[in-house]
Amino acid sequence: MPTRRHFLHFSALTLPTLSGFKSYANSLFNVQTPKYTEGGNKPIVVSTWDSGLPVNKVAWKVLREASGRALDAVEAGANSIEDTLNCCVGLGGNPDRDGRVTLDACIMDEKANCGSVAFLERIKHPISVARKLMETTPHVMLVGEGAQKFAVANGFALESGKLSDDAEKNYKKWLEKSEYKPIINIEQQQIKAKKKGKGGNGPFAPNYFEDGTFNHDTMGTIAMDASGNLSGACTTSGMGFKMRGRVGDSPIIGAGLFVDNEVGAATSSGQGEEVIRVCGTHLVVEMMRMGKTPLEACQIAIERIVKINPIKAKDFQVGFIAINKAGEYGAFSIHKGFSYSVTHSDDGGKVFMAESYFK
Repeated sequence: MPTRRHFLHFSALTLPTLSGFKSYANSLFNVQTPKYTEGGNKPIVVSTWDSGLPVNKVAWKVLREASGRALDAVEAGANSIEDTLNCCVGLGGNPDRDGRVTLDACIMDEKANCGSVAFLERIKHPISVARKLMETTPHVMLVGEGAQKFAVANGFALESGKLSDDAEKNYKKWLEKSEYKPIINIEQQQIKAKKKGKGGNGPFAPNYFEDGTFNHDTMGTIAMDASGNLSGACTTSGMGFKMRGRVGDSPIIGAGLFVDNEVGAATSSGQGEEVIRVCGTHLVVEMMRMGKTPLEACQIAIERIVKINPIKAKDFQVGFIAINKAGEYGAFSIHKGFSYSVTHSDDGGKVFMAESYFK
C-alpha cells in the first residue's frame, strides 16, 4: 500500500508535483470530493491524507468489534504509521536542522483525558508514551529529556537515533543549499542570515520541498466507536529541517487535536504555527457545538487563519478534518491537495480531496 512517503519526499527526481500528486492519488485511490457530509456512520474513523487509509485499516480492526474502543483504535492506527518509513511521522522522518529526529504526539479520549509528548528523541511510539502519561500521571504534557526518561522508565526501548537512509539523503541535500553547520562557524551563518534580512538565527525550515509540496505532514486520526464515544490521536516528526526545539501544533491539545464527546472531534495537518494562533481544532469543535456541520466548521477555522494574513496564507498549507456525534465528517484546507481518508465499513474506506479556500 503506497503511503504519503511516496508523494511527499525531498527529492524532486522521485516525486510528482502537487498537481501530479493529486492526479496520481485520484487514480490510485478513486479520490472523491464529497458534496455533503454523510451521517449515521457509527463506528467511523477519519485520518489526514491518503496515507490515512492503511492507518484506518488498522483502527477499523478495533472499531468493528462490538466492544472496540475508539481510544484503542486511534492508538493502534498511529502506532502503525510510526512503524513505517515515512518522511514526516516516526523515527524515519526528516530530522531537524541539526540532524536529529524529534517527535511530537498527543492523544485524547471521550472523558477529556489527554496526554502529550514533544521534542521526544529515540522513542519509536510517541503516541503510546502520550497515552501512558495520560493514564498513569496527573500531567498532560512532557517534553524533551523528561519525556524520554519517562518513556524508558515505562518500558519503551531507547532506539539508536540513526537517521533512515531517506532522511539522511534528504538532510545532506538540504545542507548543500543551507550551508548550515550546527556548531562550527555558526557565527558566520548568523552573519549571512542578517545580511539576508532574516535575523541571526537562520536558516529556518523551508516552506516548500524542491518538488513544490509543502514542508509538513502529520498523521491525525479521529474515531467514534459503536458506543458513540470519540477519541483522537496525532503523531508527527514535524517540519523537516526545523530549528532545533521547534514544536508545532501536533502535540498541543486544542490546536492539533481536540475531542469533546458531547459534540465531536477534530485534528489538523499543516503549518502548525498558524493552527496554534487560532486554537484550530478547539475552534472547529466549538463551531460544531453551535450547529455547524463538520465541513462548515473546518471552513470557518480555515477562514479565520487566512484572515490574519491573506498574503502570507498563500505560502502555507493547513487542513482540518472533523467528525460529529451524528457520524458526519468533513474537511477543509487553505490550498488544494489536502486529502483525507474515511472508513466506516468493511469496504476498505475511501480517500477524499478536501475543498479549499484558494481554488
